[in-house]
Amino acid sequence: MTRLHAGNPLSDSPDPVRAMLDSMAAWTGAPENEAQCPVRDVLDRVGQKWTLLILVALEPAPKRFSQLQRQVGDISKRMLTQTLRQLERDGLVSRQVFPTKPPSVEYALTGLGRSALAPIGALLVWADSNHGAIRASRAAFDAEEVA
Repeated sequence: MTRLHAGNPLSDSPDPVRAMLDSMAAWTGAPENEAQCPVRDVLDRVGQKWTLLILVALEPAPKRFSQLQRQVGDISKRMLTQTLRQLERDGLVSRQVFPTKPPSVEYALTGLGRSALAPIGALLVWADSNHGAIRASRAAFDAEEVA
């Protein structure tokens, strides 16, 4: 699959999103192809329940583990640890250990993580703008299911 970047034919296309969706068709079908699809690979992580909340929480400034847990809310320590490790592995978050007693750890967005904030922000604006319509649609659907 071809990536979107400057000089890429997809980036020069009138609708690069449509071009990307069309080229994703080459990765579908066999499971071994789907596992190699760059879009699926990245969206699998970004689409996880806690990822966006953690990235947005780290946007203004680095935070310690307990600060993140309070800000994100109902996330367990285990799930926060697991998600932070995955984000660190993907290069979206950095972890810095300070030599204090006891050691303190701070998490921050990397350049790559910060670059994800623009599309995430667009998604958040869309979600906020359309939340009422989505809730109304759910209510109508659920009412039909009961009837």
